[in-house]
Amino acid sequence: MNYVVRLNPPLIDSDECILPNFLLVNSQIKRMMQVLSIENGVTTKEYSSLGRLIIITGPSGVGKGTLMRSLLQRHPELYYSVSATTRPPRSGEIDGKDYYFISRSKFEQLVQQSEFLEWAEFAGNYYGTPREPVERQIREGKSVVLEIELEGARQIRTTFPSAKSIFILPPSLPELEKRIRSRAKDLEDAIVRRLRRAQEEINAADEFDLQIVNDDFETALNSIEVALFG
Repeated sequence: MNYVVRLNPPLIDSDECILPNFLLVNSQIKRMMQVLSIENGVTTKEYSSLGRLIIITGPSGVGKGTLMRSLLQRHPELYYSVSATTRPPRSGEIDGKDYYFISRSKFEQLVQQSEFLEWAEFAGNYYGTPREPVERQIREGKSVVLEIELEGARQIRTTFPSAKSIFILPPSLPELEKRIRSRAKDLEDAIVRRLRRAQEEINAADEFDLQIVNDDFETALNSIEVALFG
């Protein structure tokens, strides 16, 4: 059975994780607001024309990527923010579409240049959201969707408190383990780490606006659409 634990009103306007890495300190938050309001000629009266930010997160293997792809097919007006990562591409993944695949040294250089809205280290690899495309799309009035890990989602919620946040839950941990193993993409030790991390992530689900159990795919997708579009 698929159910929504908590659903706030739809927004109409506006495995192993190391310690979270918070890039956006107060001065950088102020910089973001300056980018939106001054450098681009946006006044207080014009904030209503800005786009909105949507966060989708959940444990590895829960199906958030598949939900994301289907959501984008149904709603091409949404802008999907492609993340950067230092992990190698998996079979069928395309650079610039699934991820920007970059070296560890390049990623660290971009971190030093504050080129990420958020970033974290997960399962020994870096993941991050490039800043410029997201800021540009929001200024242009687009709805931007981020599919990111828990620590990154927390960072975004801190710096963009008006963002709509959705946490995807598995029906159960045994079902999540079954899904991860069926992908045949991870070694046993990686699977164990992912499952251990998944329990910690599930415990954080209440931090987010909406929690959806991905038991029946179509029902879960419809629940996301209701949250975003009413």
